[in-house]
Amino acid sequence: MKDLYEILGVARNASDAEIKSAYRKLAMKLHPDRNPDDKEAEAQFKEVNAAYEVLKDGKKRAIYDQYGHAGLNQGAGGGHPGGPGAAGFGDIFEEFFGDIFGGGRPGGRGGRSGMRQGDDYRYDMPVTLEEVMSGAEKTIRIPSEVACDTCHGSGAKPGTTPETCTTCGGSGQVRTQQGFFAVARTCPTCRGEGTMVRSPCGTCNGTGKKQKEKTLTVKIPPGVDTGTRIRLSGEGGAGSRGGPPGDLYIMIEVLNHNLFERYNNDLLCIVPVSFPQAALGAKLEVPTLTGRARITIPPGSQTGKRLAMRGKGLPHLNRPGLFGDLVVEIRVETPVNLNKRQRELLEEFESCSDGTCQPESTGFMDRVKSFWDKMAN
Repeated sequence: MKDLYEILGVARNASDAEIKSAYRKLAMKLHPDRNPDDKEAEAQFKEVNAAYEVLKDGKKRAIYDQYGHAGLNQGAGGGHPGGPGAAGFGDIFEEFFGDIFGGGRPGGRGGRSGMRQGDDYRYDMPVTLEEVMSGAEKTIRIPSEVACDTCHGSGAKPGTTPETCTTCGGSGQVRTQQGFFAVARTCPTCRGEGTMVRSPCGTCNGTGKKQKEKTLTVKIPPGVDTGTRIRLSGEGGAGSRGGPPGDLYIMIEVLNHNLFERYNNDLLCIVPVSFPQAALGAKLEVPTLTGRARITIPPGSQTGKRLAMRGKGLPHLNRPGLFGDLVVEIRVETPVNLNKRQRELLEEFESCSDGTCQPESTGFMDRVKSFWDKMAN
């Protein structure tokens, strides 16, 4: 099956705004009303709609990112009535322009009652590799909007209610028809709200909101990675005119570590070893994110040799009990600041070496000699 991100032509780390923009362009280009009797365009239009239905939904996108199409098939929910691609051109118009003009459908971002869902918030949260390993609970404080206690978010003085705008009839939009194309503009009277507050609340001055700092506890599951999104439903901005609040999206950023490099669920640790340890072999104590571990360095180990410690890496997100590996990479350290006795011993070692203990150097010099002989001839 085709990758959903490829269908929309966006990167896997694309923002919600980038995904929506790509969908708009493709849907307008491929819509059946613009491509009558074009079966290929119709098929592509259905693909684009199906991809967008998944990627615009935070939960579905997270499932797809983790498990692909198989995860969606196991937990698939309902989509647009009639299946992907069943929307008419009017629906596409609303999808593209409703939020721009301040309108929308009842129950969505805006409705005839003037209710509007609150804004979604984003919070970038740094986490350490140790927290990725074990999971964590973190407390954050964020500035936020909440519904006014006095008017309960309606914006109207207690004992009164907002009135339906007589200019737009409560839709929030004034529409004009130009040939086959309908143009919608924000209602100049109610500014797209659909209602008018004749007697504003004295506490919030008719906005229905007040500023407040919130303290939230966020649970970080083990195995998260940079780009993982955690959705806190209802913790975004307050809605208008009694509308529901938006959501808060926690965006994870995993910090660099001074000992380990991360590769998906595997960890890489570069361990320096002395020349004698590399030559003779050794048992070393190396760090892991859960404590100490011992590893055996085989005799004759060279710089770059890698030894895997199974199950000592990071946990897989949402797959309890499954861990990556810790890969230990050997880096042979050349001794420096030698004292007299150390230098004597190394010179003695060099003088008694016949090349059999350094096959790479011997082989290299043989190839060099052959090269020089060819150059001479």
